[in-house]
Amino acid sequence: MIEFTPESSSLPSVLQAPVTLRRCRLTRTDTDGTVAEYIFDQPSVTLGALEDNDLVVDDDKVSRYHARIYLEGEEFSIQDLQSVGGTWVNRVRVRDAFLKSGCVIRIGNTQFRFSALSEKVDIQPSEQTSLGPLVGQTEAMRRLFSAVQKVAPTGATVVLEGETGTGKEVVARTLHQLSHRAGQTFIVFDCGAVQQGLIESELFGHEKGSFTGALASRQGLFEMAHGGTIFLDEIGELALDLQPKLLRALEQREIRRVGGNRPIKIDVRVLAATNRDLVAEVKAGRFREDLFYRLGVVRLRLPSLRERRDDVAILARHMLATGAFNRQGDHQRVKGVAHDAAEALRAYEWPGNVRELSNVIERACSFAEGDFITLDDLPDHIAGSTQVRSRKVETQATEPLRPSAPTPLLTDQPFKIAKDAWMATFERDYLANLLGRHSGNLSQAAREAEVDRKHFRRLARKYNLLPSRDGEDEEE
Repeated sequence: MIEFTPESSSLPSVLQAPVTLRRCRLTRTDTDGTVAEYIFDQPSVTLGALEDNDLVVDDDKVSRYHARIYLEGEEFSIQDLQSVGGTWVNRVRVRDAFLKSGCVIRIGNTQFRFSALSEKVDIQPSEQTSLGPLVGQTEAMRRLFSAVQKVAPTGATVVLEGETGTGKEVVARTLHQLSHRAGQTFIVFDCGAVQQGLIESELFGHEKGSFTGALASRQGLFEMAHGGTIFLDEIGELALDLQPKLLRALEQREIRRVGGNRPIKIDVRVLAATNRDLVAEVKAGRFREDLFYRLGVVRLRLPSLRERRDDVAILARHMLATGAFNRQGDHQRVKGVAHDAAEALRAYEWPGNVRELSNVIERACSFAEGDFITLDDLPDHIAGSTQVRSRKVETQATEPLRPSAPTPLLTDQPFKIAKDAWMATFERDYLANLLGRHSGNLSQAAREAEVDRKHFRRLARKYNLLPSRDGEDEEE
């Protein structure tokens, strides 16, 4: 088991604290004096004669699936799996018992000495600013990179906690890719996107005729993920009546299809994610405590984007470099983000986190006309998140937002010339007033005028109401 112990810090506690690695060791001494040692870091270890056990025991007196050692809270326990010869701890036959370091376990004619191992590993910030698809230069993210690298090879069950859009699925995929299961299946299941009545069939499969519409037997996702990893997104949405079945899959490493009686052995690593506070859900009775402890072998909290504002710029550059929306042949169409736009992105609160940032960057690319995303290319609610735009307007050499004096009727001029002059004055005053009312926000002014934004910008530049950009013509 791996857990994070909270410490006082401005950083999220699960990223600041040291890691405690809990493992169990079984030591067997043969009659000829040969010593064999087995160390396991997963929360459940099965012992038996068949090859799909975690520890295969070559002993005629050992049942096919004889016993299971598992972690419950802070303690290791052993459970007899209805074996023929029984499971013995310190010469006492047990059905289910706590294990202490130094005790002797006997199954059949084979004895093991049990030891509980606990190792504190300090999680130091990684020197990397990326890990697979994960990107970040803040200390919180670099600690997360270190934790993921420590956890991934262990095979431990992991719960990823954090707000919507923080990248929990990306972290789950990274854990899978850095594990020994990397070449196997990775399956994603969103517990909140499927009707509760269908979740059991989706996860565990069903037999023909088990319910109306079950015209044939069907594998569930756990069977399909055999040998690989299953990622259960929004695990907090799982109904209470389904939670014991998931618990059984985690503890026994077996499932039963809907309408079936035959247990099916599975070898699957489970990763889960939630944007809920599972501790509060347990206290409220909406989430089983025993399932919480089974899932929470490792709990990693992903920081929100507003907690790591210094990562916004590097994330934006990464999205521009890797996003298919910004490809023009073999090259990036947009090369980067202008300084004032980057300042606005950093100042925004990002309630949708990295997912929202990705959408904003893709949208800005579609508006960008040069090599860089500018303030005008950003949505209004983000472009107005700082005083950048107002400072920009205030420092203009001209005074574009001040309407001109009324123009007298030019009756001494030909009609067409007088009309054009009057229209030009009207356009300038109309645009200047609108821009002044919206503090220079081009998009809001264009929306009120019910004019296409690009056309509005051309008119504003025609009358010197907006400053020219470097390397960009006045007329488009």
